[in-house]
Amino acid sequence: MKKKGVIVLDCGATNVKACLVDEEGQVVATHSIVNKVSPDIFFEDGLIWDAGEILAKMVRCVRAVTAVSENVEITALTVTSFGVDGAPVKKDGSLCYPVISWQCPRTQNAMQHSGRYFGKDELYSVTGLQSYHFNTLFKLIWFKENRPDVLDSMDFYLLMPSIIIHRLTGEFCTDTTMAGTTMLTDLRKRTFSTEILQKFSLDPSVFPNLIEPGTSIGRLLPEIAAEMRLNPGIPVIASGHDTQFAVLGSGAGINQPVISSGTWEILMVRAMEQFITMPGAQSAITMEWDAVPGVIDLGVQWVGSGFLEWISRLIYSDFAGNYNAIIEESSAIAPGCNGLTIIPEIFTGGLSGKPGSISGFTNETGRAHIYRAALEALAFYARFGIEQLQHSGGFSSTSIICTGGGSKNALWNQIRANVTGMQVNVPYVTEATALGAAMVAMTGVNIFSSLTEAVDHMRCPMTQYDPDHTVALYDSLYKNYRKTVLSGR
Repeated sequence: MKKKGVIVLDCGATNVKACLVDEEGQVVATHSIVNKVSPDIFFEDGLIWDAGEILAKMVRCVRAVTAVSENVEITALTVTSFGVDGAPVKKDGSLCYPVISWQCPRTQNAMQHSGRYFGKDELYSVTGLQSYHFNTLFKLIWFKENRPDVLDSMDFYLLMPSIIIHRLTGEFCTDTTMAGTTMLTDLRKRTFSTEILQKFSLDPSVFPNLIEPGTSIGRLLPEIAAEMRLNPGIPVIASGHDTQFAVLGSGAGINQPVISSGTWEILMVRAMEQFITMPGAQSAITMEWDAVPGVIDLGVQWVGSGFLEWISRLIYSDFAGNYNAIIEESSAIAPGCNGLTIIPEIFTGGLSGKPGSISGFTNETGRAHIYRAALEALAFYARFGIEQLQHSGGFSSTSIICTGGGSKNALWNQIRANVTGMQVNVPYVTEATALGAAMVAMTGVNIFSSLTEAVDHMRCPMTQYDPDHTVALYDSLYKNYRKTVLSGR
């Protein structure tokens, strides 16, 4: 008998992907195609996403996974994506302006102008989000100040998954996990903020049909089904923001910290709303809606593997991406790296609030010292982030789940365990976002009776890293690092 499964369409900044996940939590097949931004012909130096090109790539990815998956019954499709990006559209779904990418620099000025409309503390207290220039709010400010005709002509504003879903089903919707990234919502009310949208003369209905993950939106239209070589009428179920579903796919329960370790490290914990203390806009904490109502995802982020890759290009250019050799060389260095200290900031506005630096080197300092010091600094950031989240979320934890590309670095995982004094667990799953979105989709088509049942049934095994004899030393090193580097937070 065939197993039941769902197809997860994942629009990432690096790749467009289709994953077929079965009811046992196995990723049966996956296929990806490189995604990239395009120049905006309407704005010099502007960067956009071509929604039509993304959908075409999704079609090709679906064809590839279904071609090798004849033993799985496809019961649903769902769509997940990075947050904040979207576009103004007409009632027929046509775009009034292309999807401005989060990578586009045009919104930096818009963020600087935001004081004309809102106070920083005011925005944070309502939305729970820190001010990043790519937030949807700042795109609306850019439209208001540069292209008011676009706002006047639009009927809806659709976020990226909703753009794809409309082309799959003809239905308009907005899922809560994507909405929660826009800086246009009321964190406590789990709806759009009328007060914020009024600044743009917009009604909350411009974001259509606010729905929860797991909601059945519509059915796959015959024409797109034919392109994908699927049966028409397959249900399309809401999921949404990729980060929330990566956390869910990791198997994390309430009050379980998860580090999604990629170019950026995102530390997130699912916390019960009633126990959360709003920390204030001066903190580094961002608050977003979880896939489950009543749960808030507290998060802190900093540059992770992006910094390691930058360091590696400078000092290990002869290793040509041989990270195992780099890790082996750095494993021989003692904790503390002979007094070498790194502040791993390569962009402005990082977690420490300080410029990046390397200090304390001597004539005995080698490149392995520098690489290990970078790992230690990033682990110090992780402990600091966990402490901040525990304070705001009113919880304590004894373990961390680590997913993403950075979780493959065994030395880094061990240093994380030693610095935090917590067990670090790395799931075997390589597609945590797809797994989390599949859990929700399967609940939406009644393969499972609840999300809790889906998570329990589809949970994957993990590799464990326990703190070792260097915990006390790393505790001392961390306290000094916090005092000298992170004291401004």
